[in-house]
Amino acid sequence: MIRKLLLATAALTVVSTASADATTRKPSAPASAALPASSPFAKPSTLPFGTPDFSRIKDSDYLPALLAGMAEQKREVTAIANNPAAPTFDNTVVAMEKSGLLLERANLAFNAVNGANTSDTLQATDTKTAPLFAAHNDFINLNPKLFQRFKYLHDHQAELNLNPEQAKLLDVYYKQFVHAGAELPPAKQAELKVINKRLSTLQSAFGIKLLAAAKAGALHVEDAAALAGLSPEKLASAQEAAKSRKLSGYVLPLQNTTQQPSLESLTNHATRQQLFEASLNRAEHGDANDTRALVSELAQLRAKKAALFGAANFADYNLYDQMAKDRATAVGFLDRLAPAVSAKERTEWSDIVALAKSQGATFQPTAADWNFYAEQIRKQRYALNSDDTKPYFEFNKVLNDGVFYAANQLYGLTFKRRTDIPTWNPDMQVYQVYDKDGSELAIFMIDPWKRDNKSGGAWMSNLVNQSYLRGTKPVVFNVENFTKPAPGQPMLISWDDVTTMFHEFGHALHGMFAAQTYPTLSGTNVARDFVEFPSQFNENWALDPKVLPHFAVHYQTGQPIPQDLVQKILKARTFNQGYEVGEALEAARLDLDWHSLPATAPRQDVDKFEADALAKGGFDTADVPPRYRSSYFLHIWSNGYSASYYAYAWTRMLGQDAFNTFETRGGLTRANGDRFRAMVLSRGNTLDYADMYRGWAGHDPQIQPYLDYYGLNGGGATAVPATAPAPSAPVTLQKPERGE
Repeated sequence: MIRKLLLATAALTVVSTASADATTRKPSAPASAALPASSPFAKPSTLPFGTPDFSRIKDSDYLPALLAGMAEQKREVTAIANNPAAPTFDNTVVAMEKSGLLLERANLAFNAVNGANTSDTLQATDTKTAPLFAAHNDFINLNPKLFQRFKYLHDHQAELNLNPEQAKLLDVYYKQFVHAGAELPPAKQAELKVINKRLSTLQSAFGIKLLAAAKAGALHVEDAAALAGLSPEKLASAQEAAKSRKLSGYVLPLQNTTQQPSLESLTNHATRQQLFEASLNRAEHGDANDTRALVSELAQLRAKKAALFGAANFADYNLYDQMAKDRATAVGFLDRLAPAVSAKERTEWSDIVALAKSQGATFQPTAADWNFYAEQIRKQRYALNSDDTKPYFEFNKVLNDGVFYAANQLYGLTFKRRTDIPTWNPDMQVYQVYDKDGSELAIFMIDPWKRDNKSGGAWMSNLVNQSYLRGTKPVVFNVENFTKPAPGQPMLISWDDVTTMFHEFGHALHGMFAAQTYPTLSGTNVARDFVEFPSQFNENWALDPKVLPHFAVHYQTGQPIPQDLVQKILKARTFNQGYEVGEALEAARLDLDWHSLPATAPRQDVDKFEADALAKGGFDTADVPPRYRSSYFLHIWSNGYSASYYAYAWTRMLGQDAFNTFETRGGLTRANGDRFRAMVLSRGNTLDYADMYRGWAGHDPQIQPYLDYYGLNGGGATAVPATAPAPSAPVTLQKPERGE
């Protein structure tokens, strides 16, 4: 997953982790005029690549830096808007690209730490600045003098002699101004400002409440017998989690998704049900952490915002710059998947019920039991036990000899561990990344282990953005939520965790290979339904016959993973796809339904709306609940994926077709990697996405490689342009990683 800050333009739209809202304060109120020279943000960091110096930064430093940054950029933008000289590309567009450096410097660091290592102070800063960011964005986006300069340049573009990147940048700015309301009449602009402010406050509150709800919702048990089935390592980790909360017994923290990892191992049905319900209802207890009122208001306000622009719903309003372009195309894409996935869900559920009955279960199986029995079926059919594979996946080995090794073979990159660059948590690791010619390319950080003060999921973001104009190189980081081993235990991770590492590093490569002059177009600043493509694609290298044996070695003996175990993993990859695909597609459809509401719709009863939406989606939701319920769907309410969660399915089609194209051209080779880097990974948002893909692959994306890989009947599917309403045959997905 990409944290949404990266999808905002560098200067035009600056967003906090939770985003914007603004009513009582005037736009000019937010910021103090100056930042003390002693602030760690007063000047660019002197660390390599301008990496923030987290050894100097205190939580209390962010607020004054953000306020001063807003004030500074307001002065810069005002000067651009009031420039008496006629508009030129340099004095308007380039000037905007150079503005807001202090704000960006502080905001990138703040969003990183607030997401991965938050505190009361950081959350208070987020709450305070969310409406100020909304007002700040509106000050820029709804500035009539500034917009008129961009409109003049847009209308006279033929006379400007712009290169392709400059023309694209001007087009992006102009469309974003219009999308932000620059052409609305004053009365509607005033209403928009009120809505934006309220939305930002709600989005910020949602993230804070959900983090608290997940922490409070963790399952606490006193008796180890209730956790029968957990490995000694997992039991020790649960005991450590209890100690960290000053509790006796054991604690199973909640990850962000509905299903929880321990459900496949716990032998006690009652405990499984407790854990499942704790996950399912984490934010629905009617207490201070209940998010449903926020959800209802967010959905209503987004519909009203869309109506100001004449859009039928927020999905149509929000998808204007995506590959899908509109709601109908996204919904049509998902609707084509439902019949095949639902049929597979029902078949799998029959197997679950039959196995439970054969073992003498005295209870009616529920969704809480699915993974417990599915894991047994997996072992029976494929003789594959996740506990058998984990000894071959030691975290550092996977990172260095798997993730980094694949990047070396494809792109010639090398990595050197650095211990002299401070991080926001001691568990993190930092690497200097060198390009194929030995030159310095980027800084890469990774924060792997789950903490109570870390948001759920997995993601990539930047601490420094690449830009030739500014002379900056990328500093990128990956965040995961793997279960941290107890002290003294080996750092073993699951196969799903391995896949997550490759996935998130695909995002990192996309950011590190950025080669744009202008930061607005740089790296991962691309559409939601394109940004996940490089990461989905990169997952495939985890199973490459050259890569897998290089990192999958037993942590004790050093022996490579046995070939028979590899074959079991390969054969099992299509297993349980009904559940794993279904839960993700249900969430995607739920997202689109929430954002299909018209402005005239009343505020919804969240439970009823969700039940009705899931019932009509065409999936077996009685036995397969959505990957995220409305009340803990952080992606769409606080992390920028509103009306865009379908993008994970869309980009899996792109990713698998791309991998098939690689295989037809020789697979894991430098020639293939260099071409992919040159034509896709380094292009940022400088080309139309469909044209970019077609230019590299030589064809429009195909569904069939995707279907073949996961063992589904493709029904003769043919080429599917990325902007087509839907594939002509059912599509399915691999199990989503935690960030999805």
